[in-house]
Amino acid sequence: MNKVRTAVIGCGMISNIYIRNLKELFSIIDLTALSDINLTSAQEKAQYFGIEKVMTPAEIAEDKEIELVVNLTPAPAHFKVIRTMLNAGKHVYTEKMFTTDLNQSRELVKLAEEKHRMIAAAPDTVLGAGVQSAKYYLDSGLIGDVTGGFVSITRNQNLNSELYRFLQKEGGAIPYDVGVYYIGALITLLGPVKTVCGYAAPALYHEKELLYSENNPENWTIPGNNVIAAALEFESGALVTVHFNGNTAGSSHHAFELYGTRGRMEVGDPNTFNGTVKVTLPESETVTLPFTHGFNGMNLLEKKEWFDDYGHRGVGAAELAYAIRMKRPNRLSKEYGLHCQEVLQGIDEAARTGTVYKLKSSCTVVPLKPGYYSTLFEGTVRGDAERSLIEA
Repeated sequence: MNKVRTAVIGCGMISNIYIRNLKELFSIIDLTALSDINLTSAQEKAQYFGIEKVMTPAEIAEDKEIELVVNLTPAPAHFKVIRTMLNAGKHVYTEKMFTTDLNQSRELVKLAEEKHRMIAAAPDTVLGAGVQSAKYYLDSGLIGDVTGGFVSITRNQNLNSELYRFLQKEGGAIPYDVGVYYIGALITLLGPVKTVCGYAAPALYHEKELLYSENNPENWTIPGNNVIAAALEFESGALVTVHFNGNTAGSSHHAFELYGTRGRMEVGDPNTFNGTVKVTLPESETVTLPFTHGFNGMNLLEKKEWFDDYGHRGVGAAELAYAIRMKRPNRLSKEYGLHCQEVLQGIDEAARTGTVYKLKSSCTVVPLKPGYYSTLFEGTVRGDAERSLIEA
């Protein structure tokens, strides 16, 4: 199978794990070029990872041999980058959020259809061992029909925005920066959302007294709502409570529970690839279930790096590359990206108007085939998980 010639646009912090994985882990990818608004950053990454070329976005768009663009730019830049690359005939994988504006995302979906090109949208952690195993056990009927659930993530997003300054911009509030992992996982596990309602509160005003003051402005407020308390009605009938809070103190704390007619399931952190799956059935203790799928976050590449904890990021781009070669739909489709975004912005709209918001979009995330693993022999040998990306 011919490799898919690929370029990465955006060489910030998250690009390290993407560049390394796309270059060394996924055999379907031929990573040939890097690009960044800061040319020096792209050049440094290219030298460190041994990438052939540093190019401008315009040069990438003009290069006929590049088929796939991995967009790792900040969220406010997504619309322009994706539109440019679609018009140039490229397929695009984009980090979250899809865009910061729902109408712009709808425009990109329409453009992709007109150009007969695919978009894949993060989060791709939903292709990880944790969420895929949870899906396998749910589909087996282990806890019966899911009737409800509760998901929550809390962290000091305002303090985080001192360290990671891209959070000071549109898309930096906790629902869009982190909550999208939970929404993506819920959609992957339970299917599309029908309606949403809820309450929301904006981010706190950040005072001048900063803990990490270097290169920061004197004060700011993260755009958008930084606390939401919402309810999601799924097309399946399941009702799920959602709580995202970035206006709090301390380190991250998460919860993800699903309640069925036969039992209860706890799903590990969907911001990782290896969240453990636990099930409690009547008259039994809680048990941890084995993974049924690969992409458990352990890459087993020879050189250990400080960013290894980011796991298998890039698997969504690799899955898209196989979809290109196999001439089939990709799993983390433009419809998936649009639906995740509409759920979050629908909550904002419901909170603003005091009404129930009805989703206009829908999607289906096809599960990966079980039985392929990233590691074998107690984690000492790399497995064949990439094979699970080939089949539809």
